[in-house]
Amino acid sequence: MTHNLKPKQNHPTLVIHSTDNSFGFGYRKTNKIESDALFIKKFDNDLCNNLIVEFNKFISKDNLRKVNKISVSIGPANFNASRLIVVLARTISQQISCPLDSFSAFEIMAKRIASKNNIFSNKQSFWIYKKLKRDGFIAGKYTICHNATKKADLFIEETVLPKVIKELDSKELFFEAKYEDEEDLKALLDLSNKGGLNANLNSWQKVFPLYPISPIN
Repeated sequence: MTHNLKPKQNHPTLVIHSTDNSFGFGYRKTNKIESDALFIKKFDNDLCNNLIVEFNKFISKDNLRKVNKISVSIGPANFNASRLIVVLARTISQQISCPLDSFSAFEIMAKRIASKNNIFSNKQSFWIYKKLKRDGFIAGKYTICHNATKKADLFIEETVLPKVIKELDSKELFFEAKYEDEEDLKALLDLSNKGGLNANLNSWQKVFPLYPISPIN
């Protein structure tokens, strides 16, 4: 998913994220990471109700009213969790008249994966994949968009949204998706802030869970 990155804005940001076995919230009061508040919890037997309960504990009504932007991860991850957090994000966005944008779970981890594998070349591309329980993979493609000499300077663009592929092409770079709760929440906060402030208050209508296959696969 491609996003036009602009200079950071100084506004409270709320993010909601899920992985294969956890969900989390992040709140950045200013554009400084020192203001971050994070919450992470593993799934239990009643994710639907507990998601709301934990969210109400995480952020006060006063802070929620101050939020100027919400970002949510849309998968690929646990299908039910992705669906539930997207519904939550859409509902909040609509209720407080706040713009909502979204990022794939692979795009959120792309910078971390590129840094760990020392991929710094300008315009160098790589894939992030997740093996399916049956045949095939879910994979998305990512490109480093400028010459980076430091890990902190990496800017990654998602050029192919995660989709089902039958096999991995040995001629291209592939890295397995690795969810890291805290790091991914921080990355989502960074992506959300770099994206600037979307003025479209009805943007929640265009945000849907990303899962290229049926939930039974």
